[in-house]
Amino acid sequence: MSKSRLEAFSDGVIAIIITIMVLELRPPAGTDWSALQPLIPVFVSYIISFAYIAIYWNNHHHLLQACRKVNGAVLWANIHLLLWLSLFPFVTAWVGERPGAAAPSALYGIVLLLAAIAYFILSNTIIAVEGADSMLARAVGKDRKGRLSLVLYLIAIGASWTLPVIAHGIYILVALIWLVPDRRIERTLEAAAPGGER
Repeated sequence: MSKSRLEAFSDGVIAIIITIMVLELRPPAGTDWSALQPLIPVFVSYIISFAYIAIYWNNHHHLLQACRKVNGAVLWANIHLLLWLSLFPFVTAWVGERPGAAAPSALYGIVLLLAAIAYFILSNTIIAVEGADSMLARAVGKDRKGRLSLVLYLIAIGASWTLPVIAHGIYILVALIWLVPDRRIERTLEAAAPGGER
């Protein structure tokens, strides 16, 4: 089965998610700079969510570059990931409108956690198809960043019920961890290419 349709469909869904998020940004009723002040939490939540979507798109691209074949299980694992990513506009809007509230902060973290779990399932499903000695398996390795992210999301979800600002800080921290380019897959692909490093 070709992976090109999987890539095209995923790119289209991610583009729609970003479009929906930006359409949630409403201009203020006023005409001076002070009218923007109430929108700061909404804008900040948009920027954080946009960064997360960009991180997922980037990592998804690299994941599929290392993938040689897909099957039905990979397709469903990919749909599972897109399900949780598609909820980003909803939780982004809610946490942006209620930045100090526990439930929106916790739900934002739950969606982040479930998207991370879905990505973990997708990468492991691809590895199961390609084999434990595949290029992707070598590139992913122990996936310390992925495991650390899951732990931090759980801490943030717990913190949401007492100090939502701490939870928001953890969500930003995880995004910053992933904004640092993760070149494991790129290095593995380069090494496997003809004339690549050994």
